[in-house]
Amino acid sequence: MYRKMMEYLEKWKESEHRKPLILQGARQVGKTYAVLEFGRKCYENVAYFNFETNPKLNETFEENISPEYLIPILSHIAGQTIIREKTLIIFDEVQLCERALTSLKYFCEDAPDHHIIVAGSLLGVAVSRSQFSFPVGKVDMKTMYPMDLEEFMLAMGEGDLVEQIKNCFAADTPMPSALHDAAMQLYRQYLIVGGMPECVMQFVNTRDYILIRHTQDTILLIYLNDMSKYNNLNEIKKTRLAYDNITVQLSKKNTRFQYKLIKKGGRASEFENAIEWLCLSGIVSQVYKVEQIKKPLENYRDIDAFKIYVSDLGLLCAKKDLAANDILYMVEELNDFKGGMVENYVNSQLIMNEYKTYYWESERGAEIDFVIQRNGKLIPIEVKSADNTKAKSLKIYMSAYKPAYAIKLSVKNFGFEDGKKTVPLYAAFCI
Repeated sequence: MYRKMMEYLEKWKESEHRKPLILQGARQVGKTYAVLEFGRKCYENVAYFNFETNPKLNETFEENISPEYLIPILSHIAGQTIIREKTLIIFDEVQLCERALTSLKYFCEDAPDHHIIVAGSLLGVAVSRSQFSFPVGKVDMKTMYPMDLEEFMLAMGEGDLVEQIKNCFAADTPMPSALHDAAMQLYRQYLIVGGMPECVMQFVNTRDYILIRHTQDTILLIYLNDMSKYNNLNEIKKTRLAYDNITVQLSKKNTRFQYKLIKKGGRASEFENAIEWLCLSGIVSQVYKVEQIKKPLENYRDIDAFKIYVSDLGLLCAKKDLAANDILYMVEELNDFKGGMVENYVNSQLIMNEYKTYYWESERGAEIDFVIQRNGKLIPIEVKSADNTKAKSLKIYMSAYKPAYAIKLSVKNFGFEDGKKTVPLYAAFCI
């Protein structure tokens, strides 16, 4: 399956400023598959080392972590000669071996001709631990996310439809209605399947929602196990409580995160470490409220006001145990949850395009779902789950801040009117 990550990896390989690459991201997003496929396509051979399946590997790094010492030993373990610039060295699940992570400093300084990528599922969590000696300034870093809707459509063999969507987005011209309907159907399928590569592959091959739900439940179980395995004992229960509660809070009319909803009398001091763990693990992301619309937005965020969204839509639907047909037909019983679910979808597409997302609220309660910096401009984004797209909040925001334009995401076709760019939900990946 095509992943946009491949383009980044190819540029990394050719860069004269290349450093060892740390590829991080939540479990099951396709990191191992991407780097192995990249190695197979772009190198003469691949030397792959997994610290989870081969715990004895750790012993190799105990005595000496200089490349001069490591390369002959790693060549022997891999059963092939590691050659500069021709072999891709991969360390997988590197969070299990602190010394391997530290060795990247010496690969950068003493052996820059060796191409090395390390991948880890909980690197953010591991690196935040005090004992980790992180090779600051000596590595390139990249985060990998689940597949976005464009990658999902390409996996479904809809390359021509993707091109049409991109063209209509650029020109603000409506899609032919048959194609618009087809793209909306794919969007709803994506809400159920999500972007975990294994789930997408199963859907492409079987169209069996029950099989996919089983896979999603397994991934959720792996996440729960990680919360126990890579966490302080007194934080495990809090982390699980917080994670379970995130999906509940997305069903509220006001999706701003409230600690007191996790448990009666819950406070920030009790749960903020748990929230941080979930963010560092890549399972969720925080979107902060901005108090002023000025650059840089980060300077004006309210650290006490934020929303939390999960990283994958399919896992969100699995966690809520939503039936596939209810989402395909957007039944009325889902009305309370639709808004939060669609906001979550848009946030995930924006993050996959490497935007830092914020939201805005006026003193009188007008709210803009997302504010991003796009091509140097601060752009408000209004999200509607249905075709009721009257947006009083957007009018208030535009009157106050005079943005270059605004984006309205809904089920309506492409268009541009009164400074508002109308974008169908399935085209969020174009932003």
